Amino acid sequence: MERRDAWKLLLAALLVLAGTVRAEEASQGLYAQWSRGPRGGTDFFPIAVWLQSPGNAGRYLAAGINLYLGLWQGPTEDHLAQLKAAGMPVICSQNAVGLRHLDDPTIVGWMHGDEPDNAQSLGSGQGYGPPIAPEKIVADYEKIRAADPSRPVLLNLGQGVAWDGWYGRGVRTNHPEDYPEYVKGCDIVSFDIYPVTHSSPQIAGNLWYVAYGVERLVGWTRGEKIVWNCIECTRIQSDERKPTPHQVRCEVWMSIVHGSTGLIYFVHEWKPKFNESALLSDTEMYEAVTRINHRIAALAPVLNSPTVAQGAKVQPENPAVSVATMVKKHGGSVYVFAVATRAGQTRARLSIQGLSGHYAVEVVDEDRTLESTDGVFQDDFQPWDVHLYRVAVGN
Repeated sequence: MERRDAWKLLLAALLVLAGTVRAEEASQGLYAQWSRGPRGGTDFFPIAVWLQSPGNAGRYLAAGINLYLGLWQGPTEDHLAQLKAAGMPVICSQNAVGLRHLDDPTIVGWMHGDEPDNAQSLGSGQGYGPPIAPEKIVADYEKIRAADPSRPVLLNLGQGVAWDGWYGRGVRTNHPEDYPEYVKGCDIVSFDIYPVTHSSPQIAGNLWYVAYGVERLVGWTRGEKIVWNCIECTRIQSDERKPTPHQVRCEVWMSIVHGSTGLIYFVHEWKPKFNESALLSDTEMYEAVTRINHRIAALAPVLNSPTVAQGAKVQPENPAVSVATMVKKHGGSVYVFAVATRAGQTRARLSIQGLSGHYAVEVVDEDRTLESTDGVFQDDFQPWDVHLYRVAVGN
């Protein structure tokens, strides 16, 4: 055998080995690198709730929420005992109590303080100083990781991720260049912006800011970090505006289509009065969120499979209404997740790339079927509509 042929055989063997390793990593999910992190696996899609009482864990589990994020002035021993009894894992601060529970599987991650990219309070009546510097976040990340490398570290950022003009950043308003530095200080990065209830005319009602923020985080991390984001589902601090179930569903799927691999529901409300767990008091929204979460859980193996790059093209009849898509192939089916990212109406022509012949297109959860020819079909989109399509094509 010539030397060059031996090298070819060795290279082929290495490529097969690399492919096997990648397939094994994919089967274990995004969290396989942490021995005490979220449970992982292709059937796991993290759906969290922000800063809630452990006593409500059972009702959140029933709604399809599988993770607590943050604990008020905790974790405490009582917090962890309640969550363990309920079977609800948590990502929390790495305080003294947390460090005493390094072997406790209830804790699946650590987190920084919330929104360090915003201007920081100087104390009651003393105004605000600058945001916490990115290099401080990176240094804190290294300390957290040194104390426990077996769990991921989460960083939640503010609305400056999606809105450069967010004045809540103080002296760092209109400085998006900070964010590629912030994301170096975590393993999981998330952010929050709440367009439905927002007080600024620039943001209010423009749900697409959620997708834009996710897209920017994916770009700033160069795909090397896990990206999650927050979803509004209450009035928060608005007297007049509250998201509808339709809008919440749109924000959820808009996030996923643009690259989010985890959701965090913000369920607090300050108006008309303070309610820490307002979602639990709103039957209509609770039921809607439950349906959304259970659908995501059922599709988790699909959502965790590789995305088909440029897998579909969309041509809306109304150019003012863009439709974003994500394409997956799993279990002998092609899935197209499509969401209108503007508020108008349109009919859209969707084309699944590489699909030839005639196929039925199931519109998931809508009790209807469309027909495609060579991957092409049409559908109508009302304001902020989401359509989930499945095409059974065989192996």
